[in-house]
Amino acid sequence: MFTAPRSDEIFTEQRLTPRTFQPDPAFREDVLNGLAQAVKAIPARWFYDMRGSQLFEAITQVPEYYPTRTETALLHAHAAAVAERLGADATVVEFGSGSSIKTRILLKALPRATYVPIDICGEFLDEACLALQGLFPALRIVPVEADFMNPVSLPLRREGRAMLGFFPGSTIGNLTPFAAVDLLRSMRETLGEQAHLLIGIDRVKDPARLVSAYDDAGGVTALFNLNLLQRINRELGGTIPVGEFRHVARWNEDASRIEMHLQARRAIRFEVAGQAFHMESGETIHTENCHKYRPGEIRLLLAASGWGEVEHWSDAGGDFSLVLAQGGGD
Repeated sequence: MFTAPRSDEIFTEQRLTPRTFQPDPAFREDVLNGLAQAVKAIPARWFYDMRGSQLFEAITQVPEYYPTRTETALLHAHAAAVAERLGADATVVEFGSGSSIKTRILLKALPRATYVPIDICGEFLDEACLALQGLFPALRIVPVEADFMNPVSLPLRREGRAMLGFFPGSTIGNLTPFAAVDLLRSMRETLGEQAHLLIGIDRVKDPARLVSAYDDAGGVTALFNLNLLQRINRELGGTIPVGEFRHVARWNEDASRIEMHLQARRAIRFEVAGQAFHMESGETIHTENCHKYRPGEIRLLLAASGWGEVEHWSDAGGDFSLVLAQGGGD
């Protein structure tokens, strides 16, 4: 059971209940439109069904994937400074919460916080909330199942208490810079003016290290990428021969990004939701971008979306940035 909020809070109660599966019409639309294009692409947000969320958590543990280890160390080092600025009773709103592992570091520094995790996968969200409640019995948790790419109406408002958005994992890099600005503006709308945002952003570095991080020797990232095809088959009645695809990670120097693709090993035909598709041998479905930034570019990205940089922390090697920003007027 989640701890009940006090009477000074406006709260729409949400309980964990058994879920019945219904295909997401937005998923269907994105897949059908993406496969119909001359250059096929499916938005990365559809990676995260239950299995995809579990596989991503496994990716964060592989030796090649440095971002999680580096960002975790930065959070351990600087969570107290965040708490000192915002106060121990801040409301923490996490965008794309996943398993909330990194959040535990932040919440330890905010003992009277309220936690609002937002995630597109409700089943995974429920599991993460139950695990977190076991670790923090007094913590008020208000889960929100939603697509955080658009403004989210929060069911909990705590007047007079600081609002802190939390967006770790360099997830902002999945978007083009223009789309990233739109998302950061949307977060300002969700959180309210003068709120703070704690965001992790990966930096530009040796391309060989970057490719290795997204194409690990153990093949976990490949399973994560291929799971998207399995989800399409399962939820949209697809007949995609998953075994005829391979995972590909590439560095795009001009765009400063890693690109993930699913490449057809041979010419294939398949159906999705009753529609027929064809792919030539070597043709790909573009599934994800992971943009990397330099420190000056990070400041420009935040400024363009109405956030002002307050603190900018990095590791000794300059691999990763943890930035605390505050919203202001346009």
